Amino acid sequence: MGEKKRRWGITKKTLTGIIVFTLLMDLSICISGSIVFDKVIQRIYNERGYVVANIIIEHIDHDKIAEYTKTWTADEYYYEMVDYLKYIQACSDAAYIYIGVPREDKTIKYVYDSGSTIGFEDPIAAPFDELWEAYTKGVKPDSYLVRHSQYGFLTSSCLPVRDSKGKVVALLFVDTNMEIIYSTLHTFILNMSIISAFMLILCCVINWRLLRKSLINPLLSIKEHLDHFALYTSVEDNLLEKVQTNDELRDLAVSVTAMERDIVEYINSIQVITSEKEKYSTELNIAARIQSDMLPSLFPAFPERHEFDVFATMTPAKEVGGDFYDFFLVDHNHIALVMGDVSGKGVPASLFMVISRTLIKYSTIKGGELSPSKILADVNNQLCEGNDSDLFVTVWVAIIDLTTGIGVAANAGHEHPAIKRANGKYELSIYKHSPALAVMEDIKFAEHEFKLYPGDKLFVYTDGVTEATNIFNELYGSDRLVEALNKEADASNEVILNRVQKSIDTFTKGAPQFDDITMLGFTYYGDNKGGKAK
Repeated sequence: MGEKKRRWGITKKTLTGIIVFTLLMDLSICISGSIVFDKVIQRIYNERGYVVANIIIEHIDHDKIAEYTKTWTADEYYYEMVDYLKYIQACSDAAYIYIGVPREDKTIKYVYDSGSTIGFEDPIAAPFDELWEAYTKGVKPDSYLVRHSQYGFLTSSCLPVRDSKGKVVALLFVDTNMEIIYSTLHTFILNMSIISAFMLILCCVINWRLLRKSLINPLLSIKEHLDHFALYTSVEDNLLEKVQTNDELRDLAVSVTAMERDIVEYINSIQVITSEKEKYSTELNIAARIQSDMLPSLFPAFPERHEFDVFATMTPAKEVGGDFYDFFLVDHNHIALVMGDVSGKGVPASLFMVISRTLIKYSTIKGGELSPSKILADVNNQLCEGNDSDLFVTVWVAIIDLTTGIGVAANAGHEHPAIKRANGKYELSIYKHSPALAVMEDIKFAEHEFKLYPGDKLFVYTDGVTEATNIFNELYGSDRLVEALNKEADASNEVILNRVQKSIDTFTKGAPQFDDITMLGFTYYGDNKGGKAK
């Protein structure tokens, strides 16, 4: 595992930034100052060279210079001029003073040079084009004639020498040693660096103290306050005393304090809500357990009876559901099968479901009633009384004679059941429905008779099966249901119901369940005592 990255706080970052800023400012001031000063010093010394050159021009005989450029022979005046030029050179601190004639081959022939004799030739080290233009046109060079040569690092001031007829006969040079210029420049840079560094350090110290007082310390106080709040979830009232900047940081401290108080209140509210929700969830779990216990859940349900087999499941969409199933013996020879679906979900539907199931079972058993239509009519009128929530319930009820296999069924707005004959396949039994229960009073419910033979099977369910929806908003539908039922139609009711549930889960592929899924399977064996159908 790599070494933990070092964390830089705001104090270190600010101090480092100020130091870097100081160094950069000092460096930029020195560089810009040296560039400007360099040009100024060069101009000063160059102009001083021109001052000396103009003095010389005024005191030498130009026509004699013109004569020397032709004869290249020294005379008495020449030596007087030499003494004069040496004197001027000594008084002006010039590096060199000389007079010469430039040639097109980029050489110069000296009329006078302190280190050589008249007529000496030497290559031109200075920019030739500017010298040649000064000689041929008689103009003063615009730029500084700086050069590196065997005579040193020099800058030249150059003036044309004209004879009495105005013709340029030679060029007068006054050279200044660049070492003098750079010595002055270095002294300037050193002094400027010291002064600027001192001033910048002073400004940075003052700036640091102001930043520390007005920005860094308030920010650190806010951070420490937030750290304390994150650790203890309690509000300290000393933050506003520490942050007295009277600016946006003060506003931030006020907002942070208000936010912390709001969070504390919100947490307290959440705790109350969570406590109530946990209580409500506990109550819902108890209700779900009570509802589950009300439905037959022990299988085989009647182990001593061999004329039939029954199995049922319910998967609620919420903690409690509105679907229900039931099966019970009306007497020794008759069994009642019930499948119901209350409109709506949740607690209201589950309460209505409990009432509906209880009334149906009570109405069936109380007088040994064997007519599903009369049972539903009686229950319907009772459910309509005080039904302020306008809930209703679809119900399928069948009563089967276990000795003959003859059954009577009534369907109050419920799904079509599926029936499988022995050695056949499941098919939907489609017939006209009656209205659902609790819609209106005094409804007459139709009933029809059917007969089961040994080995025949019934499958009843709620609309949560056929209306199961996948992520593409497609319905499971009755075709997929029949297909799932017939994959192994002769299996036990438990296996068949589990296969249908698995088929629904595969189809929905993790899409949320919006409705209760309830199924019941019934197999009639007749007199075979649980054996194979005849």
